[in-house]
Amino acid sequence: MQLSRREFLHALGLAGAAGMLRPRGAQAMGWFKEDAYAVPDFGNVTLMHFTDCHAQLNPVYFREPNINIGVGPMKGEPPHLVTDAFLEHYGIKKGSKRAHAFTPINYVEEAEKHGKMGGFAHMKTLVDRFRSEREGKSLLLDGGDTWQGSATSLWSNALDMVNATNKLGVDVMTGHWEFTYGADRVRELIEDGMLDMDFVAHNITDNMWGERVGLFEPYTVKERNGVRIAVIGQAFPFTPIANPQYKIPDWSFGIDESHAQELVDEIRDNDKADVVVILSHNGMDVDKKMASRLRGVDVILGGHTHDAMPAPMEIKNQGGGIGGMTLVVNSGSNGKFLSRLDFDVKNGKVRDYRFHMLPIFSNELEPDPEMAKLIEEERDKAQKQAGKDLGEELAVTEDLLYRRGNFNGTFDQLIVEALMESQDAEIALSPGFRWGTSVLPGQPITLEDVYTQTAITYPKVTLNEMTGERLKFVLEDVAENLFNPDPYYQQGGDMVRVGGLKFAFNPKEKQGNRVQDMELNGKAVDPKKHYKVAGWASVTPVDESRPNIYDVCCEWLRGKKNVTVGEPNIPKLKGVKGNPGLDLDVRTA
Repeated sequence: MQLSRREFLHALGLAGAAGMLRPRGAQAMGWFKEDAYAVPDFGNVTLMHFTDCHAQLNPVYFREPNINIGVGPMKGEPPHLVTDAFLEHYGIKKGSKRAHAFTPINYVEEAEKHGKMGGFAHMKTLVDRFRSEREGKSLLLDGGDTWQGSATSLWSNALDMVNATNKLGVDVMTGHWEFTYGADRVRELIEDGMLDMDFVAHNITDNMWGERVGLFEPYTVKERNGVRIAVIGQAFPFTPIANPQYKIPDWSFGIDESHAQELVDEIRDNDKADVVVILSHNGMDVDKKMASRLRGVDVILGGHTHDAMPAPMEIKNQGGGIGGMTLVVNSGSNGKFLSRLDFDVKNGKVRDYRFHMLPIFSNELEPDPEMAKLIEEERDKAQKQAGKDLGEELAVTEDLLYRRGNFNGTFDQLIVEALMESQDAEIALSPGFRWGTSVLPGQPITLEDVYTQTAITYPKVTLNEMTGERLKFVLEDVAENLFNPDPYYQQGGDMVRVGGLKFAFNPKEKQGNRVQDMELNGKAVDPKKHYKVAGWASVTPVDESRPNIYDVCCEWLRGKKNVTVGEPNIPKLKGVKGNPGLDLDVRTA
């Protein structure tokens, strides 16, 4: 049996370092040798989990963040660790293949060496292997943000992803961006039997009746190898705030912690479940707080914040499922990872576990031929329906294009520059979405690449006049959602991306004081002056005559042969020196 890092450090008498836990069964030395995906057999049931694939059916490049700042008690705690601090915390060797999977260090060089990651055909091969090795013992769980994020998912109204997840053999899922297709489409996919899995969500309420929406079961119980496994669905609690309420006008969402506890108690008492799982789309900080407060939960399998965590966090609480603790797992995004959690269950309790966070290197796994054929057929069908070519080359990038991190990425920079130029605006605001793949320097930017950054059901470009005072209010409001020290008040997303406007930012300040020193073209922003501001993805209805963001970006790129965006417009950061969620190369004040 492998020692946990805690046990190892204890044996060395280094109790002061006990927080640096390497969980039981984590891959360590020699993982990428003869068989990259050989997992030792353990226990009697297995949970496989992926989340936030954002409709990426084929392998992708996706750069992990170099800015993921934690404030207050979250400072220095996973997931708020990047680059060297991340590797040190998890005991991963710098320059290794696993270091590339989990960090952005030397990203271009490492991506060229190791190739793309993810892909449903490759994931299918791995899932089927584990199902075969653990016959009758496994469940595959999908944490949501599955139906959105690509041109084909947008054009097919999510049907390509429904067909792909059916083929993958998902057993249970929950959701977030799924709801942006609107209540009628979600209802159609579930009620008409197109979805071969259980869609669970306990925290969605009918506004008229004040009752749980009957479309979604709050939980489901699956039996594997004689073990009863209950899976409670926790949909993204702030969907009507972060996304358009008008898409789901009759539904309310919330964290609903008290109802979750009622369900856990009911499941333990009446359903006689041996294992209780919350399949969550809360975000990792919210999951950690919920894990500390709920009794009787063995694991929270989480998503939303796209955090690729090599190890679960062991959260102590009163009545935790595994020795007085609840595991919190986050499994990355874009199909890059598959988590495997093996439980040893006896007499109605989880006695021990082993965890493996498996990077899906596409050149390490043969694609499943049936899934590959399905993907090709779905892509062909969607392109014919839209009358567009996903492979159309719009321009060539001279920079690494990426999005992911608390502030602007280079692809975000491209979008705000396209907005400002095309709309003749002084300032552009682009939402702090975490989804969107990466493009390496020297590669063509294709139509498909643009859609991976912009494919939403409310894509209209806006153009408004805003006072300097209003601009600051908008930035402060988004910052509060991201940096509120209480996770239950974090409503999703990263910081709004900004073009034209320069400012300083202190995440440790209180609301109203985080955004500082705003200036435009070298002059201080006047609170009373009106400025021309372009944007997109408004959560309120927009005139249908307005252009779509993906069309604006494609047309802007077609007018250029090569694109250079340089350094993204990241604010001058204050109060964060030495924060392990900040790469040393990022400018601070």
